[in-house]
Amino acid sequence: MNVPFNRFALWRKLFAAGLVAATAATAVAQDLPGKGVVVKPVKSSIAEETFQTLLVGRALQKLGYEVQPISEVEYATAHVALANGDATYLASHWDPLHADFYKNAGGDAKLSRTGAYSPGAAQGYLIDKKTADAHKITNVAQLQKPEIAKLFDADGDGKADLTGCNPGWGCEAVIEHQLTAFKLRDTVRHVQGSYSALIADTITRYKQGKPILYYTWTPYWVSGVLRPGQDVVWLQVPFSSLPGEQAKLDTKLPNGQNYGFVINTQRIVANRAFVEKNPAAGKLFEVMKLSVGDINAQNLRMRDGENKPADIERHVDAWIKANQKTFDGWIAEAKAAAKG
Repeated sequence: MNVPFNRFALWRKLFAAGLVAATAATAVAQDLPGKGVVVKPVKSSIAEETFQTLLVGRALQKLGYEVQPISEVEYATAHVALANGDATYLASHWDPLHADFYKNAGGDAKLSRTGAYSPGAAQGYLIDKKTADAHKITNVAQLQKPEIAKLFDADGDGKADLTGCNPGWGCEAVIEHQLTAFKLRDTVRHVQGSYSALIADTITRYKQGKPILYYTWTPYWVSGVLRPGQDVVWLQVPFSSLPGEQAKLDTKLPNGQNYGFVINTQRIVANRAFVEKNPAAGKLFEVMKLSVGDINAQNLRMRDGENKPADIERHVDAWIKANQKTFDGWIAEAKAAAKG
């Protein structure tokens, strides 16, 4: 027996199916607040910052954002690019070291820096422990003495050679300021260039048993190779003295020691207009946290040869897998913020 064809029933079924599909698509779109939005990350020339930058990118992709490859520019240019909307986020803004970059790019009117992505970042001057113990050197002011400075003379000009900071990083301005403030201009030379090459040479000199004097920071791999307290020691400064926006800050620690730099917090700085239009991304930037220890460990793996793009991608994957609950928590908070 033939059943009469009911085109109206078919239309109803098709309409219902389409309605379900449309509703599902809307739900997916709402669940992915970044769908269709392009994100442009930037970082400095420090290769080790790729890890923390990619981790933010992975979280944004999970929210549906289209994250472009990382562009590499130095900090001052990066802050201006963010302020102008030519870039979206920088995951390695040091607060307060980069305070002048932030202010000069437009400050809070153009930029956003909520949250504390990675607190506890230290910086300072170190020398090898053997020389420190032999000559009882504990303070950079002792380098005013020509006989002490000559211990660290690598090029024969009579001045101590301080492995320093790349132009444009922010730390070079502090070092230059302090060389004058601590009256070290006549006895110390700030050696600048490619930090990675200079610190490699410094480590070689250390392995040869020669005295070394250098600037470094954490999180970074150097302190995993030249271990403070075992291989090297931090030098104190005679008093607090910082340039620009940091001028009024006291660098003395609660224990009374003073290493010349305040403890910094690495923050995610973003274009303010982007954050205001994208509350999910704004919340993500606010809640993400990455420990100094985790950054140090990954950076050391890069130093030991795992430094290709595929290696760093793998490190990010491994971190997310090991911290899945935390990562999922960030995504949940970001999606909730998008829904208001």
